[in-house]
Amino acid sequence: MTLRPRESATIYDVAHRAGLSIASVSRVLNQRGKPTVETRERVMKAVRELSYVPDGAALALSRGLKEVVGVVFRRGEQAGFAGEDESPLFDEIVNRGIQTSAHLVGFDVLISLVSGSDAATRLQVLARKADGLIIHDRVISAPQLARLAALTPIVTLASKPIPGVLSVRCDNGGGMRALVRHLAVDHGFRSFGYVSGHVDSPDNQARARAVALEARRNGCQLLRGPEWVGDYSAAGGARAISALLSAGTRLPRCIICANDQTALGVMHALDRHGFPVPGDVAVTGFDDLAFARHLRPTLTTVRQPIREMGASAFDLLHRIIVGGGGAHDILLPAIPVVRESCGCSAA
Repeated sequence: MTLRPRESATIYDVAHRAGLSIASVSRVLNQRGKPTVETRERVMKAVRELSYVPDGAALALSRGLKEVVGVVFRRGEQAGFAGEDESPLFDEIVNRGIQTSAHLVGFDVLISLVSGSDAATRLQVLARKADGLIIHDRVISAPQLARLAALTPIVTLASKPIPGVLSVRCDNGGGMRALVRHLAVDHGFRSFGYVSGHVDSPDNQARARAVALEARRNGCQLLRGPEWVGDYSAAGGARAISALLSAGTRLPRCIICANDQTALGVMHALDRHGFPVPGDVAVTGFDDLAFARHLRPTLTTVRQPIREMGASAFDLLHRIIVGGGGAHDILLPAIPVVRESCGCSAA
C-alpha cells in the first residue's frame, strides 16, 4: 500500500498494512485487552513503517479523558508563595512549568485559587472537570487530601509526604544546610537569625530545621522565635527587622531568610536603619529569583528549580492519568549560589 505524498496515515492504513482488524489495532494502541505478542508486533511494525501518529483527541476519547488538569493554590495572603498576585514563583511554576509541559501533550490547564472552609468542596467540583489535580501545600488537610486522592489522580507540590499521594518537592534541607555550612565555615560567622515564612508551611519548616541543625553542628548561636516570623513577603521581612530594632534587639552577624522576597525586605530595613550589608550584617535568601542577581549587593541564596517543579508535577500526573509505569515521588535539588550579600565577590 502506498500513501499519497503529504497524506497522514490513519488507523485504517495501519490495520491494512498489519493484516488485522481495526478493533485489534485499537486494542494494541490503547493498551486494552490482551492482544498476543504476534499481534502487538505486527501492529507496531506497521506503525513504524507508516510513521503513524495516533490522533490525540481520538485517543483521549477512547480512554474517557477530558485532556484537562486542575492546578490549585491558596488564595491571596494564605498562599505558600507569598500571594500569587505578587510572587514571580507562581508564574514560573504554573505558566512556564506546568502549562508548557501540558501543551506538549495537548492538555489544557484549569487554574483555581481557593481559600476558607469551602476549599474541599471546591476541589471536588474541580475534580469532576479535570482528569487529575496538582495541589499546592496546605490547600486542604491531609485527611481531606487522602479522601480526594481516592477519587481522582493527585500530585502535590511542596507538601509533606502523604500516604497514597505522590508529590514533587525541593530538597529544602539539603540546600539550606549547605548554605549555613558556607556561612559558618567559609566566613566564620558565629551568630545567625532566621526570618521565617508562614509557620505552617512545610517548606518553611524544613528550612528552619536545617538552619537550626547546621548552626548547632558548627557551634553557632541561632536567634529565632515569634519576633522573627515573616510571611514570605518583602513587607513581612522589613516589618520583622524594624520591630526587632525598635525593641533594641542586637542583630546577629548573619540573617538567613526563608525566601528571596523576605531577604529583599530585610535588606531594605537594614539600609534604612544604617546597617550596611554585608559589612555589619550578612543576608541570604532562598529561591534565586531573577531580581537576586540585580540587587546591590547581589543576593546570596539557594537556587531551587521552580520551573522544573511545575513541569515535573504535570509529567508525573500525566503518567498516572494515562496509566504509565514508574510513577514515584520526586525530590529536586537545591543548590547554594554565593554572591555579595554574604561577603563573597560578585562573581
